[in-house]
Amino acid sequence: MLDIARLRGETPGCAEVVHFNNAGAALQPRPVLDTIRAHLDAEALMGGYEAADAATDRLTGAYASLARLVGAHPDEIAITENATRAWDTAFYGTRFRPGDRVLTSASEYGSNAIAFLHAARDRGLKVEVLPDDEHGQVSLDALAATLDDDVRLVAVNHVPTHDGLVNPVAEIGRLTRASGALFLVDACQSVGQLAVDVEEIDCDFLSATGRKFLRGPRGVGFLYVRRAALERIAPTFLDDRSAEWTGPDSYTMRDDARRFESYERSAALQLGLGAAADYALALGTEEIERRVTALAETLRSALTEVPGVTVHDRGARRSGIVTFTRQGHASADIVAALARQKINVRLSAQTYRYDGGATPPPRVRASVHYYNTEEEISRLVEAL
Repeated sequence: MLDIARLRGETPGCAEVVHFNNAGAALQPRPVLDTIRAHLDAEALMGGYEAADAATDRLTGAYASLARLVGAHPDEIAITENATRAWDTAFYGTRFRPGDRVLTSASEYGSNAIAFLHAARDRGLKVEVLPDDEHGQVSLDALAATLDDDVRLVAVNHVPTHDGLVNPVAEIGRLTRASGALFLVDACQSVGQLAVDVEEIDCDFLSATGRKFLRGPRGVGFLYVRRAALERIAPTFLDDRSAEWTGPDSYTMRDDARRFESYERSAALQLGLGAAADYALALGTEEIERRVTALAETLRSALTEVPGVTVHDRGARRSGIVTFTRQGHASADIVAALARQKINVRLSAQTYRYDGGATPPPRVRASVHYYNTEEEISRLVEAL
């Protein structure tokens, strides 16, 4: 059982705002803040390189913490500037051939959809969108029917940014593994709110961020690369972090996932990311998932009691992301009115369905986390 009073006491922002924008950037707990600040102070007092040298063991420990968080090995983790860069590293690094097929979902994040369009034009890929099933998630029947030898990659999100659903990634992984295709999971919205295990999912690559439900800092993310898939993608760039210059005309790449990293990075943010992973691990990812899922259902139920409100979430299994509209009220106006009362929600970004379907109208997105309370849900609903 989570001690919510203690966790809120360790979260300075809880005293200032009612924060339902965890799908954008969650409130950071004090141990994460203290870790980042302490390293920045060390850099100011002894120098950036010297502070990093003094923190070598803890910087290395961040890989172990992230690996434990997702059920991986430390040498399968690369730390990146953000989740988009992590996802791009896996996608653009895949050794595509003209005519290769890529399968994805209709609810992909905008950056991913742009990358698909770019690669289709630039590399001659065929990007195909899997239809939704009756619950709104990726259709497993459609996936099984379309997987073939020319499918190079299946790339889907675990939790869309705007739908509330949880895609059946473990089932997708089993089908994809049997076909021999690579499997890339965008876990930007799932790591930190759900229990995520790369072995259970059976993915080759998984990208995630620090700033969302993991409650880490902005400007840092990570990429999981399965050992067996390491040689099936190529780094899009190399430097003296990812490779060693062994002679005037030779170099040797690292033999682990850190071949996908770049040398220059924020040591403070890497330490903060590791601290966020440790914080989540100490609480227990399954406990976190139970709390978040229950709070989200409480919010959905409360919203349905408000006249004119429609909850738009889909999925046989649903996440902590709750989206809604209210008849006669522009969603942007609702977001602004709540902000004036120090209640943070977000306008769900315009999302073109990648299958060419109708673009949904702007929605209010309220994403809960375990430090939110039933009282805060009541305050949000009463303020509408």
